[in-house]
Amino acid sequence: MVLLRHLLDIEDSESIDKKALSNGEVYIGIFKGTLPHGKGKYIWCDGTVYNGDWEEGKMIGKGQILWSSGAKYEGDFSGGYLHGIGTLIGHDGSEYKGAWRMNVRHGLGRKQYSNLDVYEGSWKEGMREGCGSYSWNSGNTYTGNWKGGKICGRGVMKWENGDLFDGFWINGLRHGSGVYRFADGGYYFGMWSMGLKDGKGTFYPAGTKHPSLRRWCSSLGCYESGRNLLSHSSSLNSEKTRALIPNDMRSLSERMSIKGIFKDSGRFSQGTVSLDENSSRFSLGSEFICREPSCMLSQTSDEGQSGVQDNCTVVYEREYMQGVLKNEKVRNTEPSRKTKQRNKFHMKETKKKSYVDIFHGHWSYYLMLSLQLGIRYTVGKITPVPMRGVRDSDFGDRARIRMYFPRKGSQFTPPHYSIDFYWKDYCPMVFRNLREMFKLDAAEYMMSICGDDGLTELPSSGKSGSIFFLSHDDRFVIKTLKKFELKTVLKMLPKYYIHVGKHENTLITKIFGVHRITLRGGKKVRFVVMGNMFCTELRIHRRYDLKGSTQGRYTDKEKVGENTTLKDLDLAYEFHMDKLLRESLFKQLSLDCSFLESQQIIDYSLLLGIHFRAPEQLRAMLEPPATMRNHATLATFDESEDEKNDLDMNSKVYALVLTLKLVQRGVDIAKVLRLYFSRGDMAQNLLGYILHVCACGHVYSVNGTSFLHPPGINSQGPLVIPPKGLLLVPHEPSSVSTAPGPHSRGNTLKANSHGEKEVDLLLPGTGRLRVQLGVNMPAQASQKLIQDEVDSAEIELFKVYDVVLYMGVIDILQEYKVKKKVEHACKSLKFDPQSISVVEPKLYAKRFINFLHKVFPQQP
Repeated sequence: MVLLRHLLDIEDSESIDKKALSNGEVYIGIFKGTLPHGKGKYIWCDGTVYNGDWEEGKMIGKGQILWSSGAKYEGDFSGGYLHGIGTLIGHDGSEYKGAWRMNVRHGLGRKQYSNLDVYEGSWKEGMREGCGSYSWNSGNTYTGNWKGGKICGRGVMKWENGDLFDGFWINGLRHGSGVYRFADGGYYFGMWSMGLKDGKGTFYPAGTKHPSLRRWCSSLGCYESGRNLLSHSSSLNSEKTRALIPNDMRSLSERMSIKGIFKDSGRFSQGTVSLDENSSRFSLGSEFICREPSCMLSQTSDEGQSGVQDNCTVVYEREYMQGVLKNEKVRNTEPSRKTKQRNKFHMKETKKKSYVDIFHGHWSYYLMLSLQLGIRYTVGKITPVPMRGVRDSDFGDRARIRMYFPRKGSQFTPPHYSIDFYWKDYCPMVFRNLREMFKLDAAEYMMSICGDDGLTELPSSGKSGSIFFLSHDDRFVIKTLKKFELKTVLKMLPKYYIHVGKHENTLITKIFGVHRITLRGGKKVRFVVMGNMFCTELRIHRRYDLKGSTQGRYTDKEKVGENTTLKDLDLAYEFHMDKLLRESLFKQLSLDCSFLESQQIIDYSLLLGIHFRAPEQLRAMLEPPATMRNHATLATFDESEDEKNDLDMNSKVYALVLTLKLVQRGVDIAKVLRLYFSRGDMAQNLLGYILHVCACGHVYSVNGTSFLHPPGINSQGPLVIPPKGLLLVPHEPSSVSTAPGPHSRGNTLKANSHGEKEVDLLLPGTGRLRVQLGVNMPAQASQKLIQDEVDSAEIELFKVYDVVLYMGVIDILQEYKVKKKVEHACKSLKFDPQSISVVEPKLYAKRFINFLHKVFPQQP
């Protein structure tokens, strides 16, 4: 780099002078030797001026820059960068006051945009991230968490009309659990998915007593915070990673170094910051401002939205599917006399503490910190070791990593806020190779589990009493183990390693590490890190744990919540899928069951997650007019009965034509409607019923003739309304994510419907997904309705839904030993030996496969 002395002929060690350089630029100020040092002004050819402190040729200290575009910065500089505290006024009138780091906003700051929107809070690398508050010029405000320039995490949005939402967000959309408070005093407690109500919730009209949000979330076991879904574009456009100084401003240090003024280059790099921010012009879009009005179904029109008396006791339990109201029940909240007496004299049952109860409360937090410290240490220690194949010694008793983590830190460990503990990592080289086999990057693994966002503790309804943690990105589940389970996983590890290496499509859960923490006093906690089978971009509406046994395999209806895992006898669906997809599924299930049988494992189950797609016909019928989604009009829309009765005339005519065709086919409409009246479905008149029946994709079977049916079944008439929620298309690697997930690593599946070629799953309005075994598998769920008042020999009625399935084999650590053999003998005396869960491994595997053949029947 050419130094300043090559251009300025100054002999004094320190002087004040004005010098015009050969390139036409001018410096006026103090020199030290040949370099600017002290106060000085530098003027560029384009009119840009810096006036402030210099230190050995660099802008360091306090200063001011005025660009030719009219932008102005005044504040701290360091090494030629905007660094410290300063104020920038853009050429468009926007103003930022706050912290800077190397030319970008970083830290706490306040920005007023040119449209008078204001953000005040935390910034990171030039984007809104952390806690902050945003106020729109329309009067809407948001206070809560941000990530990558978008609303993400827990936060409160308040609209200018008084409506308020308090809950979880992702990418600027409501996602996860939350409560919506209407201006008239009504409340809706429920779940959202990508901005739409999705799942179960409860609507409390104005004047009705409602629970707190915290109590509601805990009662449902809501641990979802709205993470890991499709990255939809939000109305809050993310800002460019580097922003805040005009594009036409070349770096100061670059300009000076090009002209030979500074000793160093690389400061104020070109294009580092820009004042042309798109975010200064954003406003709430339709999907962001789509507020839900308080739907006063129990009110008359003259009472308005605030006419409910304070003693209102009626609430509405609703279930939505991607914004479409699926079911609704009216419930009276006034407790009966017997209920009051029972509550008065209710005695809490004493719960037997498990071996891990010490970690509930604050101890759970200490355990989480200990896990993160230990895993970070283990992965960091084993990753630099050169990659090699596993040896027999890698599975042995001496294949361990041990370390003591004192709270104050040591020569090998950092200080921390947990308690003192000893750490043991089992078979580190084996699990390092497994992570490589699963194509899992070590850095991503550490960031997912050990990152700043921490782990989330999950509620556990199982009998084991284990503690579960979920990584912040939903990719990994950490579960505490009992001593015998640890021994089992280490015993089967050599065969497990061979099996997952040979069968890349295996449905058996991925295991990424096994560890142990020992506390002072000798208390030991063992745990395993596994892949989360429900790490998906879609919401899981139903969860089932299927073993193939029947004894005790049901869930108490009073205990069923939004995230409850149901059992075998609770399953009321059959799932029909493409022929080749089904063949691939059962081929791999047979291989996995044979492996588990060889290891004498029982009590495993198929964890099945179901994502229901809202019927496209019903979604279109309930779509609000475009004017209702216009931000300027601030119109609102809800799926009230009045709105449904105002469906457009085309839908009414279509429904009437369908009714006539059904009558012509011999269907007794009266009997069908009596069946629906007996079930209490949401429609209240003939037209409503026909619309609901047709839109939801019901299947009528009259004397063996199918009139509405899913695709693939031959029809004997022209009346065909197949569901339209799913579409298989040829696989295009460039159009879908091919990154290995925490559960799947197999190849893309082939479909018979596409000439035995690899396929992707196209979800209208959502995205395109890669179809793999156990992941993103399309199917149609068929549910036969109960017919109490209709002759089943004459009419059979089904509900058919498009679904996306996620599945895997879990709970693979129970060996069939003496204890289980005794349990089998005892239970066989009381129950049918074929119905109990505990049977010998060969019979268990056979029964398991046979049961799944009924769940996934072969197409006729």
